[in-house]
Amino acid sequence: MDKRNKILIVDDSEINRSLLADMLSGEYSLMEASDGLEAVALISQHHTELSMVLLDIVMPEMDGFEVLASMNGAGLLEHLPVIMISAETSAAYIDHAYELGAAEYISRPFDEQTVKRRVKNTITLYSKQKSLENLVTEQILEKEKSNQVMIEILSHIVEFRNGESGLHVLHIRIITEALLKQLAKRTSRYNLTARQINLISNASALHDIGKISIPEAILNKPGRLTPEEYEVIKTHSVIGAEMLENVPYYQDEELVRMARDICRWHHERYDGGGYPDGLKGDDIPVSAQVVALADVYDALTSRRVYKPAYSHDEALRMILDGECGAFSPLLLECLCSEKPCLEKELQVRSAGGISKMELQNMTRSLIQNSNASNRTLALLEQERTKYQFFASMSKEIQFEYSRSSDVLTLSEWGAAQLGVSTVIVHPVENGEVLRIFAKKDFMDLLLHLNEARPEDPIVTCTYRVNMQGSPRWCKVVARPLWVMEETDELTGMIGKLIDIHEEHIELDRLKQIARFDSLTGLYNRAYACKAIEEALLGNRAGNRRFALLLLDLDYFKNANDQYGHQFGDKVLEEVAGKVRGSVRSNDICARIGGDEFLIFMEYKDNIALLVERVYRAIGGQYHNFRIAASMGVALSPENGMEYDQLFLHADKALYAAKKNGRHHYCFYDDTMQELLSVLSRVEEGAEKTRY
Repeated sequence: MDKRNKILIVDDSEINRSLLADMLSGEYSLMEASDGLEAVALISQHHTELSMVLLDIVMPEMDGFEVLASMNGAGLLEHLPVIMISAETSAAYIDHAYELGAAEYISRPFDEQTVKRRVKNTITLYSKQKSLENLVTEQILEKEKSNQVMIEILSHIVEFRNGESGLHVLHIRIITEALLKQLAKRTSRYNLTARQINLISNASALHDIGKISIPEAILNKPGRLTPEEYEVIKTHSVIGAEMLENVPYYQDEELVRMARDICRWHHERYDGGGYPDGLKGDDIPVSAQVVALADVYDALTSRRVYKPAYSHDEALRMILDGECGAFSPLLLECLCSEKPCLEKELQVRSAGGISKMELQNMTRSLIQNSNASNRTLALLEQERTKYQFFASMSKEIQFEYSRSSDVLTLSEWGAAQLGVSTVIVHPVENGEVLRIFAKKDFMDLLLHLNEARPEDPIVTCTYRVNMQGSPRWCKVVARPLWVMEETDELTGMIGKLIDIHEEHIELDRLKQIARFDSLTGLYNRAYACKAIEEALLGNRAGNRRFALLLLDLDYFKNANDQYGHQFGDKVLEEVAGKVRGSVRSNDICARIGGDEFLIFMEYKDNIALLVERVYRAIGGQYHNFRIAASMGVALSPENGMEYDQLFLHADKALYAAKKNGRHHYCFYDDTMQELLSVLSRVEEGAEKTRY
C-alpha cells in the first residue's frame, strides 16, 4: 500500500494537472479532478485519505471558490488544507481565497521549487498546528455567511483578456438572437425567418448610437442622474433614429429601416410607459421589443459606473417583477427558457486558459529542468498548435512583450499586416516600431501602460497605425503583467490591435450628421444650443460679453411659392454663406428652423457696429428675389446668463422688429417683456426647455 501523503489536484486544464503531477509524483500519491463538481465528489469520498487539495479558481460547472465554500460548510477545512492555484494574482482574489479558508495561494506559471516547498510546509504545519488552524477556521466560518453574495458576484467577473469596451454590443447581439430564435419557435405571429433574425441581430448593434450626442459627463456620471440629466439621456433614442433617417444613402435598405426602428423605440414599454412616443403592445416593432429586453437584461448583469453587476437570477427576478418596466409576456417566457443558455454563453469570456507568454515560460522551465513527462510535452505541443490556429483565425494583431528579454513578439498574421518582423528586439529603440506608430502615439501608449495599476489594468487607446504603408485607425487593448498583481514588479505586457478604420470613419460621419445642418452646412439647433450653454457656463463671473442674434428671413414664403422649393433651398444656402462670411471663424452660426438663423458671438465693445455690419451683409439679391431679414439681439450678461433666457429675449426683440414693419433689427430692452416671441417655446418663469 502506498503510504505517501495523498494530494488531489483540481484544474480544468489537463496541461496544468500534468505539470503539477510531474513536480509532485516523486514524493506524493496523486488524484486528479477536471472540474469543481468532480472535486467535491472525490473529496466527499476520500477526504479522510487526503493530505491536501490543490485547487484552481476559474473552472466550469463549479469554480474554486464554490468548492472551497462547500468544504468550509462541511467542516473539512479543519483537517484538509487547500492551496489555491491560479493565474489570477489580484489582491481581491487572494484575499477572498484566504477569507474562505485557503491555507496558501500559488500563482501560475508554476515554479517547481516554490510548489514543492509550499506543499511540504503546508502539510507539515497543518499536522503540527491543528488547534491554531481550528481557531482560524471558526473565524472564517463566521465570515462565510456574509461572503455568500460576494461568491456569486465573483463568479461573473470578466477577466482581463475580455476587458475591451464593446462587450455590451456583443452581448446585445447574443441575447437578441437567442430571444428571437425562441420566439420563432413559439409563434408565427412575427414571421421571424432566419434572415429576419440575422438582420435584427445585426441592427441591434446600433441601438444606442444616439448617445454620441450626449455629454460624457452625463453618460459616465457614477451617481444618480438629476431629472434634467435624465431628460437629456432620453433624447438619445430620437437622435439615433434621426441620424439614420438623415443618412443620404441606403434609406431603402431593410437593415437601415430596422436599425432606425430599434434606435427610436428600444425604450418603449409594452404597457405604454416608455419613451419617446409612448407606444403600447405590438404597436412597438418586435425588433425594438426584443432589443429593449436584451438591453435591460445585459445592463442588469453587467457592471456600470453607477452600479455593480447583478446575478443572472436577480436580473431575471427584477425583470419579471416589473422593476424595469413592462415587456411582452411571450418575450418574458422566451427569456426564462433561454436564461440558462444565456448565462453560460455570456460567461464564456471568463473561461480559463493559457497565454502564449505563459506557455513559453512553461516550455523554457521544462527544458531547463528536463523533467517533463511525455504527457506534458504532448499537451504543450497541443496548446502551441491551438494558440497558433486561433491567432491566425482571429484577424487581430496580437502582441506580447517580455521585460526580461526586452523582446516584442507579434502573431504571424499581425506581423504580416504591419509589414514588420514577428520578433522585435529592444522595441523602444527599434525603428520597426516607429514604422507602425507615430512616435508621439507610441510614447502615449507607453505612458498609459506605465500608469496602469492592478486594480484597473486594462488600457484601451485609439491610434492611426501604418499597415503596409497605409494609415488605418486601430484600437489598442493591452495590459501590463506583474510578478504579483499588488506589486510594481513588471514582467511584461500583452495586448492586441483591432482594425476599426471603417467604424471610426463612419462614426466621424455620424457625428457630422449630429452636428451640422445638411442643407446649409451651418451648425444645427441642438449642437448650437450645447455649444452656447458651454460658453455661458464658463462665464459665471460675467467678465466676458456675448451677443445672441436671431434672424428670420422676410417674405421667404414668396421664394418657395413663386420659384419652387429648390430655388428656396438655394436662397437658404446663399444666406448661410452670407452669415458665415459676416462673422469670425470661432463664432457660432446655426440654422435653427426653416428660414431662421442664429449667431452667437463674443465682443469687447461697440456691439452696435458689429450687429449693423452683420445685418447689412445678409441683405442683397439672389437672382430675382430680394433677400431681407428681421433680427433680434440679446446681450449677456445684461439680458441673461443662461441660454434659455438669452434666447427668449433675443426672440422677443425679433418679434418687436417684425411688429415694427420688418427689414430691420432691435436690441432687447425691458419694454419688450410683455411681447410674444417668434421662435421660443417658453416664457420667463416657465419650465425650461432645451433647444
